[in-house]
Amino acid sequence: MKIDSAMMYEPVKVKTMAPQLEAAGFDGAYTFEGQSDPFITVAAAAMTTEKMELMTSIAVAFARNPMSLAYLGNDLQNLANGRFILGLGAQIKAHIERRFSMPWSKPAARMREMVQAIRAIWDCWENGEKLNFEGEFYHHTLMTPMFVPPTSEHGMPPIYLAGVGPLMTEVAAEVGDGYFLHPFSTQKSLEELSLAAIGRGLEKAGKAREDYVVSAQVITATGLTEEQLQASIFAARSQIGFYASTPAYLPVLQCHGWEDVHLEAKRLSKEGKWMEMAELINDDILNTIAVVGTPAEIAQKIATRFSGRVERISPTAYSPDVELLGEMCRELRAAV
Repeated sequence: MKIDSAMMYEPVKVKTMAPQLEAAGFDGAYTFEGQSDPFITVAAAAMTTEKMELMTSIAVAFARNPMSLAYLGNDLQNLANGRFILGLGAQIKAHIERRFSMPWSKPAARMREMVQAIRAIWDCWENGEKLNFEGEFYHHTLMTPMFVPPTSEHGMPPIYLAGVGPLMTEVAAEVGDGYFLHPFSTQKSLEELSLAAIGRGLEKAGKAREDYVVSAQVITATGLTEEQLQASIFAARSQIGFYASTPAYLPVLQCHGWEDVHLEAKRLSKEGKWMEMAELINDDILNTIAVVGTPAEIAQKIATRFSGRVERISPTAYSPDVELLGEMCRELRAAV
């Protein structure tokens, strides 16, 4: 099992942090489309590391188009010397339409077609095939020699897709090389929702499970001191409360009969009471979704929950403390 770390910070900080994570023993590190562009952040990490795989987890697919993503994937694969993974996610309708001012419709079908279009563009560049992609959402039929990148010795990067609902998760398995399990998940939802949908998608595409990668991000509350631990627990409760307010993540709560938590969190979100959401997350919910404890304790909990089920694990500790992250990595390495 490969062990990854978050780099959910601005590019300037990641430029320094990335080589420290590599030295700490992480196999990979990922950026997130939050307060900065995830591709710029990967580029900063690529120029200061040599071995770690670097991935976007996630970049918002529908904020872009297949051509722009094809160029970004190719450029970052070359910049990282073959260590890049293009990780894409759909986001939700409100953000696509109101934050990015982009069209929203049939997200699962659109994601399938987006990946197919990216691969068609890459095939044109690598093999000289005429670009002639005509889909329901995307149309790419023009590629002149001036705009074809030089053939890369590294090949094109793998594409991992994120999803929570069954349709998007099936698409991730059908057309992607890997799947990012959302951190808002539990062992029960992993088994009953995610892995079941992955199985259906792989069967549809005629792919074997051993040729597919599941990367699990897990909300992690830990610390080297009691003060660190308590701050991390509050951050975990807040993050879980935020996710609980979003209808797209309701299926995870439904697995445990926690639908009332969603209704109350959604009400608080509409009132702008973001800080109060943490109070909705009791210890049962916290410990079912997140892993909590010392680095050694969380390593054992992660191993119990995920060993034999996933190929990559990413403990999300909400901390830039590289000493803490390195200790987590060492304990996880021993546990899994």
